[in-house]
Amino acid sequence: MFARRCLLALLLCLPCIAQADFLDAISNKDASGGLKQALEQGASAAVATLGIEDGFQGNPKFRIPLPDAIEKMTPALRMMGRGKAVDELHLAMNRAAEAAVAEAKPLLLDAVKKMSVQDAKDIITGGDDSVTQYFRGKTLEALTQKFLPVVTRATSKLKLAEQYNRIASQGATFGLVKDEDAKVEDFVTRHALNALYQRIADEERALRANPAEAVGTLARKIFWG
Repeated sequence: MFARRCLLALLLCLPCIAQADFLDAISNKDASGGLKQALEQGASAAVATLGIEDGFQGNPKFRIPLPDAIEKMTPALRMMGRGKAVDELHLAMNRAAEAAVAEAKPLLLDAVKKMSVQDAKDIITGGDDSVTQYFRGKTLEALTQKFLPVVTRATSKLKLAEQYNRIASQGATFGLVKDEDAKVEDFVTRHALNALYQRIADEERALRANPAEAVGTLARKIFWG
């Protein structure tokens, strides 16, 4: 709660402060420290809600769907007695996403730790999604590399995933399947990352929506002396 109040003060009290004075203040150790605390809070909350059992599978908002090609074939697969294989793949995809996101926290916190004074100024003076975009810009590549092996280990054990990858790769050659959807593991990794950044965005919106809670000891020290 303390970190949340700090970020709220930094993000929402800007109109009350001269712009130049504010940008000077962000170089203050306390000010940047308060912002980092708040970013850590948001990142940790996002991982805590997704990187657990049923963080994806049990949440309709973030549950990863089957790739379109498999979804369209599902009725036929069930008629052929392969419904269990479809369900197993769908569950494995979401469990893989949960396992991958659980490993995201160190990289997100490292991005906060390495935040420069200029980064902090960009976040404060940026748009309503400046926190989310900061995380995406600083961590997307590293998290993709982190997630992909985790997802691959989970999905490669299933025969239906192997069959999909083979058929979809051929379909991609002829433009029938998007390149980014040609492998189950790429499909899941992309959806897992999008969900993670969306959860961070949810946290950011919640912080911005409650200016009444932007009063805290650190905030008062920065803005009111």
